[in-house]
Amino acid sequence: MTASGLGQAPVDGRVGAALDRGDFPAALGLLREAEQQRPLTPAELDLLGRSAYGAGQFEAAISAWEQQSAACHSLDDDVAAAAAATTVAMFLMMDTGLMAPVRGWLARAERLLGDRPESPTHALLAMTHTYERFMCGDARAAARWAERAVDLGGRHDVPLAAALGRVATARLMILDGAVEPGLALLDEAAVSVVSGELDALGAGMVYCELICAMQGLAQYDRAEQWTEAMERWRVGHAYGGIIGRCRVHRAEILRLRGACSAATEEALEACRELRPWMRREFGWPLTELGAIRLRTGDLVGSETALIEALAHGWDPQPWLALLRLAQGQVGAAAAMIADALEHPSTVPSKEWPPLGALRRAPLLVAQAEICLAAGDVETARTATGQLSGIAETYRSRALSAATALARGRVLLAEGDAEAAVGECEEAVAGWSDVGAPYEAAVAQLVLAEAERLLGRTARADLHEGAARATAARIGVPLAGGLPAPDPSPPTPSACVFRRDGDIRTVAFAGRAVVLRDLKGMRYLARLLAAPDRELHVLDLVGGETGETARPGGDLGPVVDGQARAAYKRRLAEIDDDMAEAEALGDDVRLALAQADRDYLLRELAGAFGLGGRVRVAGSASERARASVSRSLRYAVCRIAEHHPPFADHLVRTIRTGTYCCYVPDPRMPTSWEL
Repeated sequence: MTASGLGQAPVDGRVGAALDRGDFPAALGLLREAEQQRPLTPAELDLLGRSAYGAGQFEAAISAWEQQSAACHSLDDDVAAAAAATTVAMFLMMDTGLMAPVRGWLARAERLLGDRPESPTHALLAMTHTYERFMCGDARAAARWAERAVDLGGRHDVPLAAALGRVATARLMILDGAVEPGLALLDEAAVSVVSGELDALGAGMVYCELICAMQGLAQYDRAEQWTEAMERWRVGHAYGGIIGRCRVHRAEILRLRGACSAATEEALEACRELRPWMRREFGWPLTELGAIRLRTGDLVGSETALIEALAHGWDPQPWLALLRLAQGQVGAAAAMIADALEHPSTVPSKEWPPLGALRRAPLLVAQAEICLAAGDVETARTATGQLSGIAETYRSRALSAATALARGRVLLAEGDAEAAVGECEEAVAGWSDVGAPYEAAVAQLVLAEAERLLGRTARADLHEGAARATAARIGVPLAGGLPAPDPSPPTPSACVFRRDGDIRTVAFAGRAVVLRDLKGMRYLARLLAAPDRELHVLDLVGGETGETARPGGDLGPVVDGQARAAYKRRLAEIDDDMAEAEALGDDVRLALAQADRDYLLRELAGAFGLGGRVRVAGSASERARASVSRSLRYAVCRIAEHHPPFADHLVRTIRTGTYCCYVPDPRMPTSWEL
């Protein structure tokens, strides 16, 4: 895939062996040692880029490939120089989403190639052009480049170019409404993964693309199958940011399946692992975390994650609008979702459909729900009509179920409860077939409301009882419908979280288990002992160690020196791209480049304090916050293995951050024996 894959001379066998076994730090150490003694050869610079990328040092990897391109050019090997330039463009595209620098490096590769005969480098160049155009929403150009990538990849034995060209072609076909031919082509592209013809990183890239395609189409069964395959792949093959992306996909599926505690753990780990990799796209795992927290009723935690995603330049809709609805801010929710539909996000992304009706579908589902809550039946009816057309085109079971529920809600608002029953029954059946218990329970609650309006009280009670039983089973609050008929106030239930030496006895919801004690469980005990009281993480750490934690120290710069230098170089590349866009009169390209520039300037501004001083990433409080949060997550994860209901309760009620707090669920008052 990179320049070394195009026939350059082999280098130190120890480095190659370390890379083969996935020991990226060892390979990086060997190359850094050699670099101190002599200049690295172009082939060694490629290995340095691969080693740094695998070890999590993104900017070091990009720098190595930039040096490789310059070194090859100085040796009059412009084909290899172009291959290295294409590698820079590809990784910048995957891990920053900044298209202006990507275009600059692609243009450099084309200049280096000139009118030379077609080669494997041309295949890599076509593959990277494909995704630059795809992510920017230029479907026609993306299709032309994809066709070229498939052709050149096949003729010059570059299987990754051919595979990703087929995936891109298939995704474009699906987005254009040719679903069945597109799915067939995706299956063909998948052969390159299962046959073993791709290297570890290439396989991970194709896996990720297959899952993105399936989830964008709401084909969750296929998405889950590929997610499971990617899970098996990543054991021993984790490369760069691919493992974190795998976790986000898994979190999405777990949320759909109703396993919100496990989904939260995956999303949090994805955020931790992807932080060094994704710049703008870091908003993707944050948005998923916000969606999971919204599902579990953690509105404060959901808002924290979604607003942080927004701060990273990501569009967290429709979840932010749905959060406002859950907070009772119906007008704000309606305005947000209308704006999201009228002004779609231009942030380049391959994780979700970058263009077409599938990009609008989740927004329309949310708009129908929000506008009915606001009493705007006309807008809800219009949104539902558009959604019906999309569902008819793409024929996804999940899209059809979501559309049926939207129609049922509109019919209910219009007073046609009998017709609403039929639509809601279709929605319940559809979501049940998909394996989405929460969505099925919501549909059943609306069905109960329709039945009750028709005077069929017994049937309504059955549907509502089933919906609430499902919600209780998966441990999520169920909004909407009529309240459960329980006029008596809840009574506190006695619960146990008692430590006896190295053992902790846990009793909750009628079930008791014995667990090995952990540091995170001791933090939990402190929080359970002081409900609704915010405890600073330094107090928690001090209580655990018996020492008074003192502020001081830091975690290093927010953005290190190498990253700041790289950002400044990219600003210059963006300025060049803007100048070229102005000369060509390409207003769309100019706007995208300006957005890239604004984003980088915000990143750089955040790295400096007053007077231009470098800001540090944290202090004793920051270290304690990270340590406490990690310990609490680990403790909840271990509890979930033995007592899932208690773990779900903790996920809903424990707030973490610089201040931590236990906020008891008012529907389930508890008195703790500690």
